[in-house]
Amino acid sequence: MRPGLRCLGLPQAVRLAAVIAGALVVAAVARAEDPDPAVASGRAFAAQNCGSCHAIGPSGESPLAKAPPFRTLHERYPVENLTEALAEGIRTGHPEMPQFDELDTEQIDDLIAYLKSLEKQRPAAPIIPETAAPLPRGAAPETR
Repeated sequence: MRPGLRCLGLPQAVRLAAVIAGALVVAAVARAEDPDPAVASGRAFAAQNCGSCHAIGPSGESPLAKAPPFRTLHERYPVENLTEALAEGIRTGHPEMPQFDELDTEQIDDLIAYLKSLEKQRPAAPIIPETAAPLPRGAAPETR
């Protein structure tokens, strides 16, 4: 054995393995919560400027019924198509939508990055209570 190294006993080896595993878990969680800075900035911009009317997250309804949730914008058109409108300033024909002056390039890039990140997210499936009776074979659920 080389000088400076010693053989670890089984209890010490188990403790060392637990410490290493714990460090890996902490690192993985920290990485998962550390999104792309552009996406984080775009989300913050959306929350501050758009969240009073639009649902800006991966789920939930918009506070203003006629304001489309941001997670669905890509279903209407490529979100990159908003770049020019955001650069020129947003003006709409209805009074509920505030007017925005020209945004700078970084704000636009961040907001587009956030909108594109929503395309990849899927809301969780609805939770069906376990107390609900199963449907008879061949029956369809009620629609309203």
